[in-house]
Amino acid sequence: MPDHIVAGSALTRRKFLRTTSLSGLAAFWVKSHFLAEAADTITLPFAHGERTLATFPQKRPLILLTSRPPQLETPFSVFSEGIITPNDAFFVRYHLAQEPTSIDPEKFRVSIKGKVNSPLELSLPDLKKLEPVELVAVNQCSGNSRGFSAPRVGGGQLGNGAMGNAKWKGARLKDVLAKAGVATGAKQVTFNGLDTPVVEKVPDFIKSLEIDHALDGDTMLAYEMNGEPLPMLNGFPLRLVVPGYYGTYWVKHVNEITVLDEDYKGYWMDPAYRIPDTAGACVEPGTTPKKTKPIAPSMSVRLSPAMRMVTR
Repeated sequence: MPDHIVAGSALTRRKFLRTTSLSGLAAFWVKSHFLAEAADTITLPFAHGERTLATFPQKRPLILLTSRPPQLETPFSVFSEGIITPNDAFFVRYHLAQEPTSIDPEKFRVSIKGKVNSPLELSLPDLKKLEPVELVAVNQCSGNSRGFSAPRVGGGQLGNGAMGNAKWKGARLKDVLAKAGVATGAKQVTFNGLDTPVVEKVPDFIKSLEIDHALDGDTMLAYEMNGEPLPMLNGFPLRLVVPGYYGTYWVKHVNEITVLDEDYKGYWMDPAYRIPDTAGACVEPGTTPKKTKPIAPSMSVRLSPAMRMVTR
């Protein structure tokens, strides 16, 4: 994969990866956020669809929805390049405006706590000692194609590019939880990352999975994407991969995993990201659902055996 020069700098993608690993790029990152917009624009095929193409660190020009937090959509032409979406063209979606810009992988730790027998912290080398798993899975934002809705639906007016397919490598979540020992009565597992809100009143972005889902062997903690360390904007150095589920569950920069003996009631699970609890997950126009449930699989089948690739 060719290196793409970051706008306004002679720093190549590969050099950026190395430098990011050593930290200290905050000033460069901020500068790139606000000065890297390319002159080119693209018009998506719906009302008010004109967008700027912007270049962020480790990314080729992508469709800019917002810069704070970063929301970058993949131009649809990229999907003609092949089945796998290149790292530098993979879409970006954040909810909180304080995303990490510099992480030292040698100091990084992910904690496993809550209803476990032995709370612990794991480094990246610790995770890489577990049996590595590789799988190909699609990550799709649940708001993908929202811009085509009529009447207009509130939220980011996205075209068809808030999705991507990649080969992910990491450790099974169930193997990580096994090291801590899931206690009797565990019901859900929550995941938190290093991105944070600007003001205290904004809820931290925390998502949850049922314990059976967390232990099913398909859910993983990925540290590589298409054979390379995760790009910073796609979750470096560790992200949750939940095959078959929308990207809202694919928490980036995961540094905190908590096992609970009750349902998690945080904002990003309830009331956010809910759908009608009805057949077809829909209601009559102009009505309100009597009951809702967390948005669930983006496909009817989570992961078929044919999609799994396990290596040692």
